[in-house]
Amino acid sequence: MSRETLRVTLVQTDLVWHDAATNRSAIERLLTPLAGKTDLVVLPEMFTTGFTMAPESEAEPANGPSVEWLRAMAARLGAVITGSIATRDGSNYFNRLTWMRPDGSSVAYDKRHLFRMAHEDEHYASGTTQLIVEVDGWKVRPLVCYDLRFPVWSRNRIGTDGGYDVLLYVANWPERRRFAWQTLLRARAIENLCYCVGVNRVGRDANDIQYKGDSAAIDFLGQPLAPATEHEFVATVALDRAALEAFRSKFPAHLDADRFELHR
Repeated sequence: MSRETLRVTLVQTDLVWHDAATNRSAIERLLTPLAGKTDLVVLPEMFTTGFTMAPESEAEPANGPSVEWLRAMAARLGAVITGSIATRDGSNYFNRLTWMRPDGSSVAYDKRHLFRMAHEDEHYASGTTQLIVEVDGWKVRPLVCYDLRFPVWSRNRIGTDGGYDVLLYVANWPERRRFAWQTLLRARAIENLCYCVGVNRVGRDANDIQYKGDSAAIDFLGQPLAPATEHEFVATVALDRAALEAFRSKFPAHLDADRFELHR
């Protein structure tokens, strides 16, 4: 049975370059007060290392320490927790989002669109499979950073197996392209008649790239549900199912959407 409200916690934080243990400890301190107070916790992209192009030294195995930490935190909080980790799986490296449930089960999504301008495509393998997961009856599609620029990959098929209620992006999105981040989050929410949540980092990484956060939860009208900020913060927003369904009923634009098949 679906819950009428989904509590989503955005964790916008600075990251210590290539220091997974320190990052896990810092985030754990931020999350500890949330036990029993949220349903879904969202961390930034590569929350253990920063946006690294050194997976040979920094990637963890598929069930490595950071995945085990996610498992422990999900159980402690009684909530789903998600974020991406540089991951070694077989002979390949992936920018892998792990979706960890409170019962210890998990699924993963490998970033589809690799950021060639930072040579991500030269170090990581591209994912090929979309993912839809559920939290208390809410359907969520989790994606990673650069995926935001590609609307076909996030296309919402409302009323089918490909339909979802919440579109989610974890990111390391630089300050110099913050207008694109802010604009595209709103566009994805409006065009897909859904809530859209984007969680970015703040601070400066070892490549001297500055991040200003602007993490946001956006409703189906493109309106923010929480104020954007350039500073570290932890904020929980409540998503309203009745409001979403009422809008889709009143304005069923999805019924006029172009039909196509996506060739992966």
